[in-house]
Amino acid sequence: MSCPDLILVVEDEPRLSRLVADYLKAAGYDTRIVDNGLDVMPAVRERAPALVLLDLMLPGQDGLAVCRELRAHGDTPVIMLTARVEEVDRLIGLESGADDYICKPFSPREVVARVRTVLRRWRATPPQAPAAEAGAARLQIDIDSHRARFDGQALDLTPVELRLLAALAAAPGRVFSRDQLLDRLHDDQRALSDRTVDSHVKNLRRKLEQACPGAEPIRSIYGVGYRFEPPPGWLAGG
Repeated sequence: MSCPDLILVVEDEPRLSRLVADYLKAAGYDTRIVDNGLDVMPAVRERAPALVLLDLMLPGQDGLAVCRELRAHGDTPVIMLTARVEEVDRLIGLESGADDYICKPFSPREVVARVRTVLRRWRATPPQAPAAEAGAARLQIDIDSHRARFDGQALDLTPVELRLLAALAAAPGRVFSRDQLLDRLHDDQRALSDRTVDSHVKNLRRKLEQACPGAEPIRSIYGVGYRFEPPPGWLAGG
């Protein structure tokens, strides 16, 4: 019998962390509770979780710093939990490497549903990924290992940025609306603004520019969305 997925619940409110853990256990997951940001990485090294539920405001080390540290050591999915509801905080959380963002107060059932969605999305290979990988030359995208490389050098992309790049690179020349890109980045039915996509595109552009100075492969199409126009040699046959 396979071991159930471990969900690491990082939350310093004991009543809330126990409630979330109880619902996750009832849904078939194993759980571990950590109440201090400094204890997260030791817990991860002791037993790698399938997903981390990470509160933003923590003693010892705040959630954003913890999320960046998690991203520096691997690609474990992260769902941020926070009482901050402003859009700017949502964007900061996602840009730090989080895969999803849940604002308090929330229903424990919603948390379980989001965990299932993120794990399913993280483990699934998008249908467009093989075309991107098969056509890769200078740019290489490996969805299975959650890695991207340019000229053999690893690109430091968040999971959301990787999915965005894979979607664009799989259909060079195609114009994607922001809603179409949101559908590929987040397959649950949350209300996210156009600014969310714009923020991810901005970060992805910056990282591609660092890898290949002067290149501008992601073009803005006024009033519509974005199109991927790779320079010659980026993709096989290009």
